[in-house]
Amino acid sequence: MVDQRIEKFISKHHVLTLATSTKAGEPYCCNCFFAFDAETAAFIFTSSEGTHHAQMMMQNDRVAASVVLETRTVGKVQGLQVTGQVKRAIEGDKMRYIKAFPYAAVADLELWRLEADFMKLTDNTLGFGKKLIWQRSE
Repeated sequence: MVDQRIEKFISKHHVLTLATSTKAGEPYCCNCFFAFDAETAAFIFTSSEGTHHAQMMMQNDRVAASVVLETRTVGKVQGLQVTGQVKRAIEGDKMRYIKAFPYAAVADLELWRLEADFMKLTDNTLGFGKKLIWQRSE
C-alpha cells in the first residue's frame, strides 16, 4: 500500500515527466497528463504509438518519471521520483483516465500504465529534505 502522504501529493497533480530510453541507452523525456490508480500504484497516461517516447517504451519498458511542485519557497519543495515498467492499459484504466479528464471521452485514446516499483517523495513541508520511500514488495 502506498503511503497516504505520497498518494495525497499525487492527487494534487496531473502532469508527470516521463523518462524513456532505448536498449542502447538513448535518453528522452516528455510530459504526460496522468490519472493515478492507487490500488495498483500505476500512473495511467495516453500516448500514440507513433511518438518518439512510445517507440522507446516498446523497445525498453523500464522507465522513470517525476511529478513536481514548482515553487521557489524552500519550505514548500515537494517532488516525486518514480521507476517502474510501462505496459498497455488494463480494464478500468480508460474510465479512470476519463474521470480525471472528461474531455478525453471523445478522443481516440492509446492508454498506457506505468506500474511503479519505487517511489520517493521529497517533501520539505515535513522537514527539510524529508524523504518518503515506497517500494513494491513481491
